[in-house]
Amino acid sequence: MNINLKQVASFTMITAVSFGLGVSIPHASTDLIASGTHPKQTNEQKIDNQIKHMTLNEKIGQLFVTGVSNNKSITKHDIKKYHLGGIILMGNNFVGSKTSFKHRLKSYQHSAKIPLTISTDQEGGTVSRLSANKRISGHNYYLSPQQALHRGGMKKVLSMYRYQAKQLHALGINWDFAPVADVSLHKSSFIYDRTIGKGYVKTSKYIAASVPAIQKQHVAATLKHFPGYGSAADTHTGSAAVSRSLKSFESKDFRPFKAGIKSGVDSVMVTHIILKKIDPHKPASLSKKDIHILRKDLGFKGVIVSDSLQMQAVGNYARSHHVYRDVAAFKAGNDVLLTSDYKRGIPQLRRAVAKKQVSVKQINASVKRILTMKDKIGLNIH
Repeated sequence: MNINLKQVASFTMITAVSFGLGVSIPHASTDLIASGTHPKQTNEQKIDNQIKHMTLNEKIGQLFVTGVSNNKSITKHDIKKYHLGGIILMGNNFVGSKTSFKHRLKSYQHSAKIPLTISTDQEGGTVSRLSANKRISGHNYYLSPQQALHRGGMKKVLSMYRYQAKQLHALGINWDFAPVADVSLHKSSFIYDRTIGKGYVKTSKYIAASVPAIQKQHVAATLKHFPGYGSAADTHTGSAAVSRSLKSFESKDFRPFKAGIKSGVDSVMVTHIILKKIDPHKPASLSKKDIHILRKDLGFKGVIVSDSLQMQAVGNYARSHHVYRDVAAFKAGNDVLLTSDYKRGIPQLRRAVAKKQVSVKQINASVKRILTMKDKIGLNIH
């Protein structure tokens, strides 16, 4: 007969307590005795465990958030085949009735092994995807932050964000690329109408309050466009560069981003402007130096998402330097690649891993941030 001395010791301790001999049992032991199981795993442990069991293809797919057509069967097929992490809805995707729209998004979720982030740009004003179809949202116009501020102060602004986020959540959209944390006081500048129209201090307060207004509705918020757009030209149509020093950005443009990070924002979007004094040749979205500032100097631990990699500013750089944009963006430090070129991007990233140009360790770290955000907004990823 084999006798386990540890079991005997445990039995003796339990018996001693039972007979009032004053012997204490450590809390962990009593938990194990009471439940008969191991202590419950934390969410972080569950996510770590999930990543261990994911294939490389599944991990790489999580990095991609892509635009989709309105062909439901093709979209569902690609979500499944490429293990896509998420989709982004543009105005042309808001078609049909509210009921059919919701059903379509649910069918996309059912196609995914790991629930999708379903994102959109809902800032209000000129960038308002919910305005595309009154049958779905009930409105054909949403106030911009500036308009809301003029009509009813910050109370109106926050009410607007809460209302929009509730609507998004009810439709099945869980990630909003808002609020705009840029500061521009020049009415002629490209980004001005999308900002709150105030200076760095007031914009910081606006951002700090707007982030929780969105995120309390189980919708991830996004600060954009790091490192701060200012008066730069439109990167949708071409390259844009600024010559200001890092010190200038630290004392001014970074302030609203710091305020949003402090208030717990889930994600930050990096834009394509070139910071000549930091990395004179690369757009910020493709620059390891620029993204390092966000990660290390500003201490942001959440999801970093590139601005659309289909924009002309990135295309110009990729062509002239003979690099593949999705791989370059990931190598620079973006967790999520906002791209519609996933059919080429995913194999290219796999190739980069095989050539040891991209490490699995970096992929795992990004996937962990993505899954952590998904878990936080209520997606059942385990």
